[in-house]
Amino acid sequence: MDRFTPYGVSHRVVIVLLLVGAAALISLGRARPDGAPARRDGRALAMAILAVTVPLQLVALERTDWDVERSLPLQLCDLASLVAPYALWTRRPWAVAVTYYWGLTLTTQAVLTPDLASDFPNPVFLLFWGMHLMVVWAACYLTWGVGLVPAWSGYRTAVAVTLTWVLVVFGVNALLGSNYGYLNAKPPSASVLDYLGDWPLYVVAEAAIILTVWALLTWPWVDGARHAAHQPGSAGE
Repeated sequence: MDRFTPYGVSHRVVIVLLLVGAAALISLGRARPDGAPARRDGRALAMAILAVTVPLQLVALERTDWDVERSLPLQLCDLASLVAPYALWTRRPWAVAVTYYWGLTLTTQAVLTPDLASDFPNPVFLLFWGMHLMVVWAACYLTWGVGLVPAWSGYRTAVAVTLTWVLVVFGVNALLGSNYGYLNAKPPSASVLDYLGDWPLYVVAEAAIILTVWALLTWPWVDGARHAAHQPGSAGE
């Protein structure tokens, strides 16, 4: 079986699918953002995410090289694949916010710099990409499709949830000698962390970058909503 090559043919196809799928789901969300059809659309995508996430985790648990230091579902992408279906199913504000920030930054980073060995048509390849692509699609669908846009309250929620994850995973890593979240060492394959210095500098730098990028992903929506509220004919005028 061939090994996956970053930005090889299969990877480029995946990136094209990411863009095409996002555009299609945004169009679908705008066509019917509310009501029973919208609920069915969101819940269908939620079930599709779980349909690839659960088998992927089972494959990880059943692998002959399973290792408690590497195989537990503690990476942020693993958690995003659970939060996104919940957001799609319930539209709870906290879950929608976390899906937006995690999906458009951290999961997208995993798409661009994947830590993956198996290439197409290996089932792990298909499950891995199905999970990651659909989490990003969920963020796009909820935000640009049905219009559940972020606010500063959602930003604070996402930061708090992520900080809680960092503290928990740091504790797990200290207990097991593991490296979940790449909080204790850089991933073996090339990633953006290679440009941020050695540990712990890259962790601090990554946190600062994430906070800044998330703020930049929030500000246009908040600013746009404020300007819209002050337009003639808006509520309260």
